[in-house]
Amino acid sequence: MSADEEQFDNVLLALAKRHHGGVPAFLQTIASFLRRKTDFYTGNKKTEWEEFVLDVFRTECNMALAAKEAAQRLKEERQLAEFQARQKERNLCQISDYSDVEAADIIREEEAKKRVHLLEAAYASGDCSARDTISKPIEMVDDDSERSELGKLQPNLGNGCTLEKYMWTQTLQDVELKVQLRVTFPLRSRHIVVNIGRKSLTVGLSGEEPIIDGELCAEIKQEESVWVLQDSKTILITLEKINKMTWWNRLVTTDPEISTRRINPDVSKFSDLNEETRNLVEKMMYDQRQREMGLPTTEDIKNRKLLEQFKRDHPNMDFSNYKI
Repeated sequence: MSADEEQFDNVLLALAKRHHGGVPAFLQTIASFLRRKTDFYTGNKKTEWEEFVLDVFRTECNMALAAKEAAQRLKEERQLAEFQARQKERNLCQISDYSDVEAADIIREEEAKKRVHLLEAAYASGDCSARDTISKPIEMVDDDSERSELGKLQPNLGNGCTLEKYMWTQTLQDVELKVQLRVTFPLRSRHIVVNIGRKSLTVGLSGEEPIIDGELCAEIKQEESVWVLQDSKTILITLEKINKMTWWNRLVTTDPEISTRRINPDVSKFSDLNEETRNLVEKMMYDQRQREMGLPTTEDIKNRKLLEQFKRDHPNMDFSNYKI
């Protein structure tokens, strides 16, 4: 709408307000003015002024309908966005009713069924070298909130890390480690040293310096953690996590750190989960990122909302010393 189009609005609005018969009376005044003060009707053929009037009103009508439709679309989009936001909030509140342990139990079976053995693919070829897929440091971030991730390693496709001598992947339940030994003879169990502690791990060849010898990122269940020798040259180790609510940022404390904020479940596996399980995984990932940034988790948000509601219901109570 141009400024010229609006320049007579105040005059016309004042004039229209004086017509108690509404728009028909206002238009009658305009038509009468043209009859009395101009040759609008007599200076042109009847068909010409009629067509002119119809063209003007059709144009204005089309503009009015288009504006109405645009306003309706905007209203519907806003209502949809508000509905989706309320639905997401309700889902978060519902999911937060699960404890972390309960949530882990619910997704355990789904995650175990759909786990993709990326380690197998990485070493499928006999001459495949781990150097081809070594994890690289993060050199660029999208915004200032991720500046702390600069220099950390980008997780591999298995949400773990690929290093010079070994690689590992992880789910929220366990860690899989693969160490490919570069030897010219078929290995036997007696040639290998693997010691799995509650929070320590040693892996290597007998009589040689260990390939891995250090403190694990977190505690594991020794009785549920196992190792096997594959292809007479590769050690495969499965470590069962105790804390199933967090992603490991390294295998052992001497390893470089990966960015757990860049971790995401495999797209195909994640989309195959049912809605409840997928929401639980989203909730746990959201909570972990919130903890890393020192922000409230879904449980904290729920408790704060309950407290605010309780305050409103009991306005005379003193909550100044109460902390969540």
